[in-house]
Amino acid sequence: MTEVLLIVGLIVAVFVGYNIGGATTGPAFGPAVGANVITKLMAAALMSVFFFLGAITIGPNVVTTLGDELVHTTDIFTLRANVAVLFFIGGALFVGNYAGVPASTSMTAVGAIAALGLATGELNLAVLGEIVVWWIVAPIIGFWVAGIVGRYFYPKINAWIAIEASDSDREMITVDRSGLIPRLRFGENADRREITGAFIVVGIGCLMGFSSGTSNIANAIAPIYGTGEIEMVPLILLGSIAVAVGCFTIARRTLDTLGNDITNLPLTAAIVVAVISSTLVVGLSFIGIPASFVVIATMSIIGLGWGRATRTTTIPDAARGEETRVSVGALTAEEEGEEPPKIGTEDPRDIPKASDLFDPSTTARVILMQNVVPIISTAGAFLTFRFVPIFGF
Repeated sequence: MTEVLLIVGLIVAVFVGYNIGGATTGPAFGPAVGANVITKLMAAALMSVFFFLGAITIGPNVVTTLGDELVHTTDIFTLRANVAVLFFIGGALFVGNYAGVPASTSMTAVGAIAALGLATGELNLAVLGEIVVWWIVAPIIGFWVAGIVGRYFYPKINAWIAIEASDSDREMITVDRSGLIPRLRFGENADRREITGAFIVVGIGCLMGFSSGTSNIANAIAPIYGTGEIEMVPLILLGSIAVAVGCFTIARRTLDTLGNDITNLPLTAAIVVAVISSTLVVGLSFIGIPASFVVIATMSIIGLGWGRATRTTTIPDAARGEETRVSVGALTAEEEGEEPPKIGTEDPRDIPKASDLFDPSTTARVILMQNVVPIISTAGAFLTFRFVPIFGF
């Protein structure tokens, strides 16, 4: 019976890893893909490599400590209970990935483990409260910082960086495999600043992939490792392979959502989002909080799109003989064929429509699903551990 449960647990752990790959690739590389810097295939490959590097280096520390502080005793982590915990984590994440919305693996995993602790009376409320507070505060910080940048500083940053995403069908950075040794190729019209900016946004995506590996590998394998049946390194290898499969398959949906549907991200915007979200994630990890970088990155993208769409400028009003302050959204709402007034030093033909900068309907779907997925995991696990007799609690 023990061998059967272990095999089932490993299968469910692989399923969790698969969905982690789908949920975390979008926030890390959605800006780069949305800015037409790299392809989805390259994003998946980079995410897989850097996730593994994070998992194999710093990840073991998170795996060994995940179950020690959130509950008062680890005796409740039986093999049967761990299989159930992983099932609810993987099932809830799959719901979000299928909807094309990357949910937080940390929130989903902590919710399932906290439900086990609550059902058995072993939940450490002080630790859970500290984690939840930061989960609320950090995305708000990301939203407002990105919103302020988008509304007041984005034109200056864009002029300073002076880079734009490639408008051609070919991404700015591609791999040429025609020769014996593969080499990087860049867009035909890309100058040195654009190439530098492209490497920056991809590099930050790699950093976020690394950070994801340091924390999220525990969400897939920590319950199984806690049983003592399998060593750490084989579990990390298994979990990382499962994550890579998710990166190359289901992650395409979340890459579309975070790279294209919520907001139209030129390369400058992609860099801003990546810097804000990665800085917050690193800060949270430094103080020992399981970082929900999916939510932070998503709210940063939303904040930047909202800030750019609500940015105001002044235009001459011939009727009143004075200048009138209007929003960019109002200017871009003009009928087609009417050229909008010039905003600062920007070419008015380059001003996107407000609906391209910030899509309220997609934003509502993202926020709804990112709250629903952890609720599914937490509620399902609690009801199971509280009322199903086979777990013996």
